[in-house]
Amino acid sequence: MSLPPLLMRLPRRLRASGPPRRLWWSPSLRTLSVGSWRAQSSKAPAYWNQVVSEAEKIVGYPTSFMSLRCLLSDELSNIAMQVRKLVGTQHPLLTTARGLVQDSRNNLQLRGLVVLLISKAAGPSSVNASCQNYDMVSGIYSCQRSLAEITELIHTALLVHRGIVNLSELQSSDGPLKDMHFGNKIAILSGDFLLANACNGLALLQNTKVVELLASALRDLVQGVYHENSTSAKEDHITNDIGISTWKEQTFLSHGALLAKSCQAAMELAKHDAEVQDMAFQYGKHMAMSHKINSDLQPFIKEKTSDSTTFNLNSAPVVLHQEILGRDLWIKQIGEAQEKGRLNYAKLRETIKAGKGVTSAIDLCRYHGNKALAALESFPPSEARSALENIVFAVTRFS
Repeated sequence: MSLPPLLMRLPRRLRASGPPRRLWWSPSLRTLSVGSWRAQSSKAPAYWNQVVSEAEKIVGYPTSFMSLRCLLSDELSNIAMQVRKLVGTQHPLLTTARGLVQDSRNNLQLRGLVVLLISKAAGPSSVNASCQNYDMVSGIYSCQRSLAEITELIHTALLVHRGIVNLSELQSSDGPLKDMHFGNKIAILSGDFLLANACNGLALLQNTKVVELLASALRDLVQGVYHENSTSAKEDHITNDIGISTWKEQTFLSHGALLAKSCQAAMELAKHDAEVQDMAFQYGKHMAMSHKINSDLQPFIKEKTSDSTTFNLNSAPVVLHQEILGRDLWIKQIGEAQEKGRLNYAKLRETIKAGKGVTSAIDLCRYHGNKALAALESFPPSEARSALENIVFAVTRFS
């Protein structure tokens, strides 16, 4: 089955060398220094933006411009004009579009930035000089910059496709059917356009192994999102039994595979050996896992959370809470949080926070962060490596 039809079947909602690496639960760790500023909680957007801003200076330009050639094309400009017709409707494509323009909170360009940083951290291969004639800017080959753009195009395409609405699940409060139908057409066209550009860029790299890596990452993404949504804990499927091992497997497919394999592909483009490629893969994998767990934790660690705020019942803290508590007690807690046939998320959130699921998720986030830091030990000290470490620090610090 081709990619667009498969995605249509998905449910609706789907600078210097820094200090020595330390385990994140080390009592001696208090602050993280980059230049003259001091680290705050990972919950502070300003802190995360500072980490990203410092990293972007190292690779040469803001990653928000990486896909500019694609975004300024006539084809996508025409699609943007069509998206404007959705203003005033409730189609999720509008939310995705706003996020692509104003992405300071989630930093949608993170994957491309990491690919550029790890490319610079590794540098040219010391045993294979076949690519020494390639263009290099700020310590990064032009083909590696192209790969970073391709990675972002694939990720953005998936975000757009995940905004496709399942028309069979529409409710009257979602607005007119014709608006949702039109929005779906635009989502399919724009997502396919981005994927087509990514495929064209891959072909221009003229490296069959890189093509194979990115193709398998795209397969993993679709498979992961499909499983993620097939076990989605909606209110009528809240008793789905998913353990943390299964959660980690599915999360790697849907959130980690693209970054891990893109990092590996960047090493392949610079002709690094299998060991260096594996270390790059491990960093991408574990950093992505830490980032996802951090995102899952936000509803449970934010100082101010609205009572109406919902959360995924298959997120890391909830899965760990259920696993620690036991199946029977978990179902009982779900029942106690029901009010008038609907789930009271505020009440359930407080119940989960009172257990050990949140602290266990924080430990798991730090575990993957330490694995990512360990993988970086094989790279020589540099500004780029320090920036990669700081990204890990930003998503694994909870204070």
